[in-house]
Amino acid sequence: MADSLFDGLRVVDAASVIAAPAAAMILGDFGADVVKVERPGRGDMLRSLSRTEPPQEPGNGWFWQMDARNKRSLTLDLKTERGMEVMRRLVARCDVFITNQPYDSREAMALTYEDLKPLNPRMIYASLTAYGEHGAERNRKSFDQLAYWARSGLMDLMRENGTTPTQGLAGMGDHPTGVALYAGIVTALLRREQTGDGGMVHTSLLANGLWSVSGVAGTVMAGGEMSHFRANRVESAMMRVYQAQDGRWLQLNMVRNDELMARMFTAMEAEDLLADDRFATRQDMWRNRVELGDAIAQIIATRTSDDWLARFESLDVPVNRIALVEETGTDEQILANGMVLEPEDEATEQPQVINHPIKVTSVPPAPPRRAPRLGEHSAEILGELGYDADAIRAMAEDGVI
Repeated sequence: MADSLFDGLRVVDAASVIAAPAAAMILGDFGADVVKVERPGRGDMLRSLSRTEPPQEPGNGWFWQMDARNKRSLTLDLKTERGMEVMRRLVARCDVFITNQPYDSREAMALTYEDLKPLNPRMIYASLTAYGEHGAERNRKSFDQLAYWARSGLMDLMRENGTTPTQGLAGMGDHPTGVALYAGIVTALLRREQTGDGGMVHTSLLANGLWSVSGVAGTVMAGGEMSHFRANRVESAMMRVYQAQDGRWLQLNMVRNDELMARMFTAMEAEDLLADDRFATRQDMWRNRVELGDAIAQIIATRTSDDWLARFESLDVPVNRIALVEETGTDEQILANGMVLEPEDEATEQPQVINHPIKVTSVPPAPPRRAPRLGEHSAEILGELGYDADAIRAMAEDGVI
């Protein structure tokens, strides 16, 4: 797209799986030319995690189509000198280089920022690690379940007392971390516009997990301790979830002042609870929160969630139904705001693709283009780098690409 914000921006995606490649995908969505570097024969691990449903082909399932769209694929064996020569040519002409390789691998292949900067001082080098650029855990390999979810303390807190820690979902930490890496890249590009200088940006899964849990972890940073928090994990009646007659669950936790509470009890036709001595004050409601919550639960169970939502809406009480993921594809609010896209490329074989959350009214994105097959653009990209047909054929025969 000639009018795209990043038209002409050259990005090398030398990363794998989700978080760092997601940052590259967002750049591609806004017009950048993203070259995805993959291992010959196997490709990015995300291909194998993208479970397919007919008629999709193996290695090009829904997860790959979501996070690898608007990219070109180049297979490259970086354990060979010719493969590294190709990589150096890519680096010399790129604007952004993205990697999440562990540091010991980068050092062995001479792919650290210090190694690559002399080839292209204007380049933005974007580094994603699991646990940060420094310290004893600098070289540890990890995924978001371990670094973002478990190591940050978030997993420990997402549970009720006496229950086991809750596992995260696939990509739950990776996707917000990818947005953070994208933000760092765009910040560095703006700085380059001002100074002409490239630079290195970095973030980690641990840093983003800690940011997610900061609303509680900040207590510790402020000099507090967590014993009171952990001892009072029985939530107030307004923080519980309640099951309606149709089996759907309602979340009430924005009902946080006396006026909203009075309206809520009016909608429930339960004004008698407000007159109950056990719940006379906010302090009483907290002290007897289990009994109050149980009473609300009995009332909510008498009507369907649709009935309750209509009643609460009529009195402007901020209650919502807990959605089911099966509903997202037809959710009018999601569709109206472009949170889900319908690919214009019929070869995608995917009716809908979930979009990233970045929206800029003055910067229209490119339409989602089918994610590449493994090595689909290798000859094309190598030709752009100056290799002739004989050299490309020789690299293919020798397994370099």
